Amino acid sequence: MKKEELKKLYDTYFYDTFKRFDFVAETGDGVYVIDEEGNKYLDFMAGIAVNSAGHCNKRVVEAIVEQAGKMLHASNYCYTEPAARAAKLILDSIGFDKIYFQNSGAEANEAMIKLARKYGKDHFGPNRYHIVTAKNSFHGRTLATLAATGQPGTPIQANYDPFVPGFTYAEFNNLKSFEDAVTEDTIAIMVEPVQGEGGVYPADPEFLKGLRKLCDEKQMLLLFDEVQTGWGRTGSLMAYMGYGVKPDAVSMAKAMGGGLPIGAMCTTTELAKTFGPGAHGSTYAGNPIACAASYAQISEIIDRKLSEHADTLGRAFMKKLETLPLVKEVRGRGLMIGIELTQDIANDVKYKAVELGLMTTAVRPAVIRLVPPLIIEESHCDEAIRILTEAINACRKD
Repeated sequence: MKKEELKKLYDTYFYDTFKRFDFVAETGDGVYVIDEEGNKYLDFMAGIAVNSAGHCNKRVVEAIVEQAGKMLHASNYCYTEPAARAAKLILDSIGFDKIYFQNSGAEANEAMIKLARKYGKDHFGPNRYHIVTAKNSFHGRTLATLAATGQPGTPIQANYDPFVPGFTYAEFNNLKSFEDAVTEDTIAIMVEPVQGEGGVYPADPEFLKGLRKLCDEKQMLLLFDEVQTGWGRTGSLMAYMGYGVKPDAVSMAKAMGGGLPIGAMCTTTELAKTFGPGAHGSTYAGNPIACAASYAQISEIIDRKLSEHADTLGRAFMKKLETLPLVKEVRGRGLMIGIELTQDIANDVKYKAVELGLMTTAVRPAVIRLVPPLIIEESHCDEAIRILTEAINACRKD
């Protein structure tokens, strides 16, 4: 189908919630997206932090094809080998006991919120359901995860009120702010180890350690949203492992599926007892094909030591990015990087960079986010810097 015909179909039938790039993403190959005319785009957005082992990773593709010939869907009333294998690999790798598969990051966070609320009511009484999250956080677009998201007044939250009650926002990286927000009804603190949509702000180690101590003292749960930071992105398998601070529950999605929709919540055995039969459910969660893809993707990340690669390459890359025009600050962990400019031109730069052959995202008016496949090499970083330099200079306002 030709591009113009395809665009007409999109204009006719799709909601207008995305300003799409002006090409058809026809194939993916490693660190590149290839359009309908054979043009290659260096992909430093990776499907928004999804394709961490590269587009069409051979191991992932083979796992999907093999499983598709056996069983597409079974439901959670059945035992399936892909779900069991993926569960064991995930839990053994990150040091948790129990897993609840979901279909997306928002669902994983929703499950984590539900678990915390039920745990509070089961153990402490009907009013123990309050959760403190961070300002500028992003936890999803369902009504509960939207309420947990600390971005009041933005298009993300505007006109979706009344919100699910029970959430208070505190300043990220400010332990005192969180301490002040906690009440006798607070059951959990929920944060991202690195705020992604909020502008790529890594947590300070002492901040996370302080939250762990606070939760232990107040009999609260510490919940980490690692939908974007998980599975090698920040230089360790999960971001909390690099910080040395273990939460009571952690959510994940994006990179864990290699491109297929899957998410999960992992907890301790004791906390998992909160959900008994009928307490939570999902038709597609633990889907055999998604779990087969997840097992292959995570195995690839572990076997190729991609988290270690992200840590080493990310440090060198961030130093080079500081030489870009109009740079105010470069921040991040591993290959989750934010470039804050001195002008509010990040969105313009994003679209100009695509014209020049580089895909990125913009998460704030002045912040470009880079979340490339973890298989990139130094040469790809240098090419990205060349294109970003040209794009910034073309978009600058002075």
